[in-house]
Amino acid sequence: MDLLIIGITAFSASILTFFSGFGLGTLLMPVFALFFEIEIAIALTGIVHLMNNLFKTVLVGKNINWGVVLKFGLTGFIGSLIGAFTLLSFSKSNYEISYTIASQFFTVSPINLFISILIFSFAFLELFPFYKKMSFKKNKIYFGGLLSGFFGGFSGHQGALRSAFLIKLNLSKISFIASGIMIATIVDISRLSIYFTQYKELKINENLLLLLLTATLCAFIGAYFGRKDFKQNNC
Repeated sequence: MDLLIIGITAFSASILTFFSGFGLGTLLMPVFALFFEIEIAIALTGIVHLMNNLFKTVLVGKNINWGVVLKFGLTGFIGSLIGAFTLLSFSKSNYEISYTIASQFFTVSPINLFISILIFSFAFLELFPFYKKMSFKKNKIYFGGLLSGFFGGFSGHQGALRSAFLIKLNLSKISFIASGIMIATIVDISRLSIYFTQYKELKINENLLLLLLTATLCAFIGAYFGRKDFKQNNC
């Protein structure tokens, strides 16, 4: 059942978010979190996200605007390192927040609480038109890389902020997508390099490997059909 749920999510998210340049990690990470601890879910999502971005780079890489990638990706790489270290710091905490609802006692770790708040916040903001139209001036590109990179490293939520900054650069549709993919790849490499220095408990056994392969393959298929649909509608 976990293979089916994760596979369908990866495929659907990949094909639906090809055009926006973001969304796979936002949709896939909560599903991984149903089966793994939040830190592990973020790391697993990062693997699938990176592999899918590398695959999409093959599909649209010739349209990358390298000037934009270098400016945005440099601070994005640094921001991602900071975000990943912050995630690790929270995950090492033994502190728990306790509360009672209807005479039922509950506890939650700080990392689970913060990630839950981020997921809710980004989802809630999508309901408002101003958030979808949000953009920043061209001279904020370095800050945009740092900010989106930080959230990419901390929770995987990098795409929406990245697009809000890139939208002002007047890139063509395909260049916007391709450049965003390359920037996301840089952030993924940055954060995964930190995650796996600490996540020794993430043992790649046969079941976990099959899960990752399923999610990655389904994301590949979604990206392929997303690119095919883009060609048909923008020829």
